[in-house]
Amino acid sequence: MLIEFFFTLRKYRLPVSLRELLDLIGALKAGVVFSDTEAFYHLARTVMVKDETHFDRFDKAFADYFQGIEDIDLLEALKAQYELPSDWLRKEFEKQLSPQEKAQLEAMGGLEKLMQELRKRFEEQQKRHAGGSKWIGTGGTSPFGAFGYNPEGVRIGQPSSGQRKAVKVWDKRQYRNLDSDADISSRTMKLALKKLRKFARSGASDSLDLTETIRATAKLGGMLDVKMAPERHNAVNVIMLFDIGGSMDDHIHLCEQLFSAAHGEFKHLEFYYFHNCVYEHLWQDNTRRYDKVIDTHSLMQRFGRDYKIIFVGDATMGPYEIAYPGGSVEHWNEEPGALWLQRITHHFDKVVWLNPQPKSHWRYYHSIEMIDQLMAKGEHKRMFPLTLEGISGAIKALS
Repeated sequence: MLIEFFFTLRKYRLPVSLRELLDLIGALKAGVVFSDTEAFYHLARTVMVKDETHFDRFDKAFADYFQGIEDIDLLEALKAQYELPSDWLRKEFEKQLSPQEKAQLEAMGGLEKLMQELRKRFEEQQKRHAGGSKWIGTGGTSPFGAFGYNPEGVRIGQPSSGQRKAVKVWDKRQYRNLDSDADISSRTMKLALKKLRKFARSGASDSLDLTETIRATAKLGGMLDVKMAPERHNAVNVIMLFDIGGSMDDHIHLCEQLFSAAHGEFKHLEFYYFHNCVYEHLWQDNTRRYDKVIDTHSLMQRFGRDYKIIFVGDATMGPYEIAYPGGSVEHWNEEPGALWLQRITHHFDKVVWLNPQPKSHWRYYHSIEMIDQLMAKGEHKRMFPLTLEGISGAIKALS
């Protein structure tokens, strides 16, 4: 049984290995859970999922394999096929029935029958219904809808449980916003950026090292030997360089989300601005471009090689802005932008470029190809699309 479950997880692209499968089998043999579907769900998710961005995939795989589990969304296919008008589920009243009236209502006779009837309703229903006993709607005794009552039904569009009688919940899955394949947002960006966080021991020995204390005490035959360790600190250092103005105006919202996510995720974060390509100066404040600048040479002298550099820009410009002196559209640059990019990539060990331009469009811009080649380190490309998958790839390159 668990072998097929394992392959179902792999089908939904969860990176599970035999190690996780054996751990789950071992937990079941040890009696961690028994005859409790919900407890098994939580145990399996704990053992099999190592990244919270995969919670939603696990929910879908679990629902696919264990047909008929309460409160797990098994209706993705139906949901994709039939789009419910939001007006059909507008709350105007909730059905209030007496115990005698509730007792008179009959269940349809099982999950399979219920799902067959739901499909028929989708195909037949043409308008909104409220207070009825058959159609998808609100406030009635129909098995399908919200804010009503039925001893056996499918709850659709209701934010929370009411009578706790639903055997299926249309949109119960609570981890869909964590899926790394979902639409990008500040929250999902934080999850992707979190992978870069690293911690190091530094400073005074002011925290108990429990593992070493147990090991040392055991070696002494049970005589307590307390071991202390320096406090753990976030050791990753990040510099973000944002391209602003011009064509980047089309990507302001996405870049703001990235900035917000990074600002909340990294303790040691520096950020500067440039336009199109990096030259001899960077701006420290976008609103005061020419009053508050930092010399690019000074940047490299000030920050060590261990800093992670993240460029954020669409790399969409005239090729001359990269390749020629004087190519900048805003000032006369004595040296080409390509030279400054080479200096930065040679000084810092870990450098990546996040491009908000859709990757399918990259081949149409010669400047993107030029920046991509300048950023490359040997055969390894270091320009990534500003998507969740691209951020994950960039974080891997920076690690």
